[in-house]
Amino acid sequence: MSRLLFECSTVFRSPGVNSGIQRVVRNIVRHLPSQTDAECIPVVFANNRLYRVNQLLPGPEDKTPAARLYRQLHRFNHAFWGLHNKYESQLSICRWHNGRRVFFVAWRVLGLPVSALMRGLAMLGYDPLRLRAEPFVSKPGDQLVLLDSSWHEQNFALVENLKRQGVGIVAVIYDLIPVTRPEFFDQRLHDIYNAWFSWVIHQANGFMSISRSVRDELKTELHKRLGQDAAQQCWHGFFHLGSELDLRAEGGGPKPALVDVFTQPQQVYLAVSTIEPRKNHTYLLDAFEQAWAAGSQAHLCIIGRIGWKCAELIDRIHTHQEYGRRLYMFNDIDDNSLEFAYSHAAALVFSSHAEGFGLPLVEAMQRGLPAMGSDIPVFREIGGDYMAYFDLQDPQSLARLIHLYENGGSFPAKNPLEQWQWINWSSSTKQLVRNVRQAEEGNRAYSA
Repeated sequence: MSRLLFECSTVFRSPGVNSGIQRVVRNIVRHLPSQTDAECIPVVFANNRLYRVNQLLPGPEDKTPAARLYRQLHRFNHAFWGLHNKYESQLSICRWHNGRRVFFVAWRVLGLPVSALMRGLAMLGYDPLRLRAEPFVSKPGDQLVLLDSSWHEQNFALVENLKRQGVGIVAVIYDLIPVTRPEFFDQRLHDIYNAWFSWVIHQANGFMSISRSVRDELKTELHKRLGQDAAQQCWHGFFHLGSELDLRAEGGGPKPALVDVFTQPQQVYLAVSTIEPRKNHTYLLDAFEQAWAAGSQAHLCIIGRIGWKCAELIDRIHTHQEYGRRLYMFNDIDDNSLEFAYSHAAALVFSSHAEGFGLPLVEAMQRGLPAMGSDIPVFREIGGDYMAYFDLQDPQSLARLIHLYENGGSFPAKNPLEQWQWINWSSSTKQLVRNVRQAEEGNRAYSA
């Protein structure tokens, strides 16, 4: 029996993060099939080797003071060495080999107290690797699926070594936006992702994208970077994502302040995403300001953690004359509150410039919440004629949709949402596993 190894290092180490990729990784690992012609094994990168994951998310044993201290030290150490990489690329002394070595040794000495304390706690058994994982040995014929955001150079050598040992490499591509639209990102984040992408296209035997749209963009980019002959040596597949909110707590309720927003008689439009330039919240504010100026009583509720390059936008929201009256923002919302918002909003508004998939779209529509979105290919792929689209060059086009829905009584989409259907995370995982297995067997026909 062949083995599929699903890499989930970032979620294993940082289980509290709940953005799009983390949600995908958790749910795919949760639904890995136990009965199939391939053994599916979650793994993590650590200490320049693979570990088999016995438990992805923390349990009671991870909540002791010593275990919490270890995780805090690990996060500090990660940030500490991130600063090292930043300064190494900027300091003139590091242009020379000996200068880099001196800087590295000095930095390592500076971090000795933290690393020594971490080693001591690890020896006592408080390292999550000891609590929830065990060393794992790969073998030729295994397929390593790079499912998590494994974009850090310290893992490159390990993956290359596994490939030399006969392990197949499958890269999951969430989107190419940091490569194709770098203006939306901080320079460091763009550089990290671009370095990973430039590396992985030479290492992967095949690619699994999270939508047909991303798969087609990837093919174009590979032809551009590798040339037609080399690009055709790789296989390309895609799968679609599910929609369940997996971190809902039993017995937990929504945030009271959020409940207050949705208990008003006016329509409340919901925007769910990290707040950063690509998500285009500025467009939403422009559109709603036009709608309000025309007499609309609609409310806008923004849910999402604060990301990058958005200080002016956050200031605009906080100082807006409608903030707290018809404009609301929540930056720390759990899945119980998100479920409540999806269940009580009038519609989702999703104004992204570009997406690899758009999880809030299926999360909302699967719960019967109609959606208005940017007229971009991946939203057409997911929503078809069951959602309404607006022109990103014209905020008035969204204001018109709001007016139609507010005053017309019916949602302005061609087809009723009741006829739209989507898959769950179990089916999503089966698509991914099936398509990787087909590729392993040499079958080049992929379909979702």
